[in-house]
Amino acid sequence: MLRVENVTHSFKNGNETTAVLHQIDFSVKKGEMVALLGSSGSGKSTMLNLMAGLMKPTEGHIYIADHDIVKMSENKLSEFRRKHIGFIFQAYELITSLTVRENVELPLVFQSVSPSIRKQKALALLEGVGIPDKADLFPSQLSGGQQQRVSIARSLITEPSVIFADEPTGNLDSKTEEEIINILLNLNKKMKTTFIVVTHELKVAEQMQRIFTLQDGYMITEKQTSSDTELEGGKLIED
Repeated sequence: MLRVENVTHSFKNGNETTAVLHQIDFSVKKGEMVALLGSSGSGKSTMLNLMAGLMKPTEGHIYIADHDIVKMSENKLSEFRRKHIGFIFQAYELITSLTVRENVELPLVFQSVSPSIRKQKALALLEGVGIPDKADLFPSQLSGGQQQRVSIARSLITEPSVIFADEPTGNLDSKTEEEIINILLNLNKKMKTTFIVVTHELKVAEQMQRIFTLQDGYMITEKQTSSDTELEGGKLIED
C-alpha cells in the first residue's frame, strides 16, 4: 500500500543546505497499522509531509497504491489526496461553524457526492466511533476526545487507501488516549484500512503492528510488535 524508496530530503536556507532525512526505505502492507516513532527533530514530521504529498523529496520515490506521488503534478496530487489519503490531526482541525455531521461529510462535498449519501455515511461513521448522539452539535460543545472521534470519522468517509494520523493522542489525557487508540485499532481490524501513526510516545507505538523508528533523519530500527496477532508462534521479531 505504501512504499518509500531511498528518500532523502534537505532544506535550503540561503547558501546552506541542511539534510533532514537520509536514504529512507520501508514499506507498509495493505490493512497494516504501523507507527513512525521519533523524538522532536528526528525527521518524522518531514517524513509525514512527504508521504502525504505535501512536500516532494530531494531524492527518492514514494508509492501509494502503486502510484508514484513524487512524479505527480500539483493538480493531480491534490486530486489523488482527496480520493486516497485521510488525515487525523493532533489539534483535530474541525470547522467550528459546522456541525459534527457536517464536518464528517466535508470531504465528500469536494467529491460532489449527493447530500443524502453524505449524511448516511457520516451518521454510520459517527456510530462507528461511538458518538451517534453528537451529530447535530458543534465542535465547541464536545470534549477533546469527542472532537478527535469526529476527526477519525472524517478521515474515513472517503474510504481512503491510507490514513496518516499525526500525534492523534498528543492533546489528550491518558484515559482518553487509550480510548482513541482502541478506536483506531478496532477500525483497522474492521475496515482493513491502512494506518500510519506518527508519534513520539513509545506506549502508543507499541500498540501498532510494526514500529519504524527515526533518529536524526535516519531509520534506525524496524520492529514487529507482539500486538500483531498474526505473529508466528507469538514470537517477537526485531530487525
